[in-house]
Amino acid sequence: QPRVVESGGGLVQAGGSLRLSCVMSGLNLPYWTVDWFRQAPGKEREGVVCFRNSDGTTTYADDVKGRFAISRDSAKNTVYLQMNSLKAEDTGTYYCAARFTSRTPLGVCNDRDYDYWGPGTQVTVSS
Repeated sequence: QPRVVESGGGLVQAGGSLRLSCVMSGLNLPYWTVDWFRQAPGKEREGVVCFRNSDGTTTYADDVKGRFAISRDSAKNTVYLQMNSLKAEDTGTYYCAARFTSRTPLGVCNDRDYDYWGPGTQVTVSS
C-alpha cells in the first residue's frame, strides 16, 4: 500500500528552525509530486508549498516566503521542508501529500488533487 509519512515536528522557540521529512513508500519521485500543507488550530488546512505543473515552479504561501524551503532527495524518496525563523503563527499540524505528477491538477495546492496524505506531524512554536 503506497503511503507518505511525515516526521521532524516538535516544540521550538520563536526564531528557531525545524526540518520536516516526508518519506514516500510505494511511490517514486518524480512520478509523484509531494507538497506540504498545514492546519493551524481552529483553521482550515492550507497549502504551504506546492509545485505548479503549469510552469514547473514551486509556490510558497505568502507568510512563509523567504523562511521555508522545500527540497527533494530522489535517492531516498524523501521530501524535506526546511523551516527557519519560525513564528508562533506557524504552529499547527503539517502534512505532506502526494499527487500523480502527470495528471492535470485542479489548481495549485488544491487538496482534492492529492491521492495520499500523511498522518501529520505537530509543530509548536512558542513565543
